[in-house]
Amino acid sequence: MDVPADAPPACPVCDHDYDSVSAHRSGVMVNLLDNERYRRVCFEPRPGGELWFFHHTHEQAGTD
Repeated sequence: MDVPADAPPACPVCDHDYDSVSAHRSGVMVNLLDNERYRRVCFEPRPGGELWFFHHTHEQAGTD
């Protein structure tokens, strides 16, 4: 996992604030059922085969 230095100020997928962003080039698994920190992760394909994950907290996603 790499953290992109040129990440946008808001999530380009849902246009909301996010807590963190990570860039991936290989397989990943996402399970948010029992995650105390994050409620939603938006995915954006990037040029060159990277996939950026925008991690939203419960508050940022509008949930408890």
